[in-house]
Amino acid sequence: MIFLSINSLSLPIEDPVLKFLLVLVIILSAPLLLNKIKVPHLLGLIIAGAIIGPNGFNVLSRDSSIVVSGTTGLLYIMFLAGLEIDMGDFKKNKWKSITFGLYTFSIPLILGVLLAHFVLGFTMLSSFIFASIFSTHTLISYPIIGKLGLVKNRVVNIVVGGTMITDVLALLILAIVVGITQGEVNAAFWTKLIISFSLFSVIVLFLFPIISRWFFKKVNDKISQYIFVLVMIYLAALLAELAGLEAIIGAFFAGLALNKLIPHTSALMNRVEFVGNAIFIPFFLISVGMLIDFKVFLKDFETIKVIVLMTSVAVLSKYLAAAFTQKTFNFTKLEKNLIFGLSVSHAAATLAVVMVGYNIIIGENELGEPIRLLNESVLNGSIVLILISCTLSSFSTQATGEKLVLEDSEESLTEDYQLEESILLPINQEEIVEPMVNLALALKSKLNIDQVHALNIINDSETAGSEKKSDKILGSAVNIAASTDIKMQSLKRYDNEVMKAINNVIKELKVSDVIFGLETKKGFSPTFIYNLYNSKINENNTNIFIYHAAQPMATIKKYAVIIPPKSQHDSGFYHALVRLWNMAKNSGSKMNFITTEKIAEILKKILNKSNIECEFTIVEDWKSIENIIQNINNNEGFIAFMKQSKAASYISSVNDIPRMMNQYLMDKNYLLIYPYNDNSSFAENKFVSNHDDYYKIGEIIGKLFKA
Repeated sequence: MIFLSINSLSLPIEDPVLKFLLVLVIILSAPLLLNKIKVPHLLGLIIAGAIIGPNGFNVLSRDSSIVVSGTTGLLYIMFLAGLEIDMGDFKKNKWKSITFGLYTFSIPLILGVLLAHFVLGFTMLSSFIFASIFSTHTLISYPIIGKLGLVKNRVVNIVVGGTMITDVLALLILAIVVGITQGEVNAAFWTKLIISFSLFSVIVLFLFPIISRWFFKKVNDKISQYIFVLVMIYLAALLAELAGLEAIIGAFFAGLALNKLIPHTSALMNRVEFVGNAIFIPFFLISVGMLIDFKVFLKDFETIKVIVLMTSVAVLSKYLAAAFTQKTFNFTKLEKNLIFGLSVSHAAATLAVVMVGYNIIIGENELGEPIRLLNESVLNGSIVLILISCTLSSFSTQATGEKLVLEDSEESLTEDYQLEESILLPINQEEIVEPMVNLALALKSKLNIDQVHALNIINDSETAGSEKKSDKILGSAVNIAASTDIKMQSLKRYDNEVMKAINNVIKELKVSDVIFGLETKKGFSPTFIYNLYNSKINENNTNIFIYHAAQPMATIKKYAVIIPPKSQHDSGFYHALVRLWNMAKNSGSKMNFITTEKIAEILKKILNKSNIECEFTIVEDWKSIENIIQNINNNEGFIAFMKQSKAASYISSVNDIPRMMNQYLMDKNYLLIYPYNDNSSFAENKFVSNHDDYYKIGEIIGKLFKA
């Protein structure tokens, strides 16, 4: 038996096993204890770090192991901010992000310079680097937003974009001030800075996606994919440092680069978020707490004055930036409070600025002591600022976020348009299990966590080995779904008539959508098409999706989406459109809608309520479909809204698409959608009472997409 030595129990604890155990106990207990008293667990982790740290009871030292883990957590926060940002909404709101970024940078900078130069008597050089402390902020309460399900909220997107802008500008000031103190601010300095930043941006934003797309297409091992993501985070952080920027900017850019390659509903995304929120981010919060020294309140009056002034100006300036943003864009009071809650916290970038300023010695006093660009009072003040701002950020974000979630819940509960969603995946081949499950996860609403079903049909005449094969197929589907926290139901049926068995299950479970998967090398067969058109599945008010996956969905850059004329008159069109919108949101792929002017007008109204990345190609001659299909490039996919021959909007050329798929797209991803048609009049459709009322269509569908 191995016993801990007496030395390992002395303070600070040095034994690695005991150190890691203690940190894990804190990470475990903080949320459990603090949730009961409505205190954000992020704050608890920071306070715990202060208590056990070198400035507290000195239980643990802030050594290299804590610093490395904490740095990873900080990079993780910035990476997740870039990874989870909705690129469609980000592009739609980019000017709002820029405006907020300029507000949250310039207002604190101006107030900080006035405070430092005219109140504290700092030199102008010290005043600028001092003021840049207030301009920066760290998204320390971003994990709270993630747990509340608000990461796609427009205000969150704006704050994330603004964070990148203000931190880059603040750190740019830091680089300039350092250059001035070293006498290096000249044409060569500016040229080097511009070139290095440009090269960094090109490498991360353009080269990283190419490398990552190739890797995800070639490597299916889940562990290797996750390690690859970590490599990309640290590589981008290193490149940022080489470019003269802070590592956090590199991590954020890495998130943007991989944004479209890690679908929000994928198992990889679930792993990235899980490991970050469980280990790395808590380590970062504890490491921040270890910097806090409560004894600074007992020091000289000058330190206390600096602390009070720094904290007041930091909080006031961020509140003013949020208020200015609210007034500029007519945001609600709750949205203003959420902006303030997210942007008021200071941690990572603040520490970077303070430590650089503190370590720059610009001379000596009469006693031979070093004169620093930022003195010890500012260093202590920044530590207290971190504690107070993170506390305020945690409480404000938690309270405001809960109110916003409650508002959305109340709105959705009063809606009569909520879809009853149940998705069925008939699967008979193991190779198509993963792509079919991934498609189902992309199509479903975020509220649907247990209404996805995997079905396998066993022919009565088949051998006993068929049952083992069935169990393996269904088990694989259930496991893939479980890795994304979705509870998939597995179903096994014995029947000699496959389509009849599927139809019976659809009736039993009231299935809204059924997804058929095609084997990669076989594509459509005449038998499959015949059985499909004679299955009567559409008569159950069920949309049919036929999916062919030649490569992972996450690697598809863009889809060509064909929507034939008068498709909006099919009863299931809007149900199917919701699924397509979910797919665009969750995969991040761009949609090129190839359709008529009238349908494009409907889609544009929907975009006002739920934005995705898309473009429109208006066509009148539907005989050109074959040319469109032939021009599908690598890493692009094809989607088509199909018709049954009995449908009023049937076009004969659309019926020829399966033949074109086999001829041109055997090595491409494609999805054929058959909206159901119950032959009821369009005026009776539950979504709209007047098919010309496009604004109402957009509003209703937009609300559906929130679910």
